[in-house]
Amino acid sequence: MFHGLLGNATEMTVEDARAEVADVLIEGEVVETAFLIIRDMMVFTPKRLILVDKQGLTGKKVEYLSIPWSSIIAFATETAGSWDLDSELKIWVKGQSAPTIKRFKKGSNILAVQQTLARYVLK
Repeated sequence: MFHGLLGNATEMTVEDARAEVADVLIEGEVVETAFLIIRDMMVFTPKRLILVDKQGLTGKKVEYLSIPWSSIIAFATETAGSWDLDSELKIWVKGQSAPTIKRFKKGSNILAVQQTLARYVLK
């Protein structure tokens, strides 16, 4: 949890992730893995990637972006260099001209997130 507060991607328990997204899951949909980045989350289900963006000081305003696996056409990771402060994950979705971007603090295990994403997209 401490790494999550610093902006590092940390794997969450399935139970905690399920509790956070229970209202947006459809009947029979299960959370298989999830990552916490500060207050935001990336939730992986067999059907889609759910990006949870908690907004404002209290985090009560929440955006849930659902991306079906079949809609992801490309993704890229950019690791932090010597002088960079963060890493980036970019996801291109059908019908969108610009990628969806998630930023991670330097020292995050962005490659673990990328490998998890690859397992779902490249099935």
